[in-house]
Amino acid sequence: MAEITLKGTPIHTVGELPFVGDNAMDFSLTRMDLSDMSLKDVAGKRVVLNIFPSVDTSTCAMSVRRFNSEISNYENAVVLCISRDLPFAHARFCGTEGLNDVISLSEMRNRDFGQKYGVEMTDGPLAGLLARAVVVIDESGKVIYTQLVNEIGEEPDYEKALTVLRDTEDLEACTTSTTAEHARGLEDDEPCDDGRSG
Repeated sequence: MAEITLKGTPIHTVGELPFVGDNAMDFSLTRMDLSDMSLKDVAGKRVVLNIFPSVDTSTCAMSVRRFNSEISNYENAVVLCISRDLPFAHARFCGTEGLNDVISLSEMRNRDFGQKYGVEMTDGPLAGLLARAVVVIDESGKVIYTQLVNEIGEEPDYEKALTVLRDTEDLEACTTSTTAEHARGLEDDEPCDDGRSG
């Protein structure tokens, strides 16, 4: 389990976020139109999971607005905004705000996302809701960035997440390694940093 805070008071999550380099676990969540969606539905895209307690709070709403305003700047990328709000709440908020560039998803039917990704809060006044976190997944389904926000009332580090997303646009992994230090630009025919051919 991980420890975060709510207004300075420690609270805990059910587990840990996936590690960078892990294969992202699939899930089934509910869209605003009540259809189901899984991670497989965006296979081959770079995916940002924007995870939060409730779109009816100002910090969560801000994160949806920010990612909505940013994601159109990235090719082949999508943001999934995930909470336990009902799809109707997501639809009301996105409709009122005119947010069309993110996909809002609810744990309405399947309640295992928070368990799989380690973000369900287990104690405190928000127990049962999802902690604030960001997970970035590359086109191959590998986790390439995570952040569990330490204080639930604070916004995630957008710049770090977006920098990782931006960096993956122009990089390909060397055939001998998938770590960042063995990555290079698509147009670059030079060997990897340690001298091995890519």
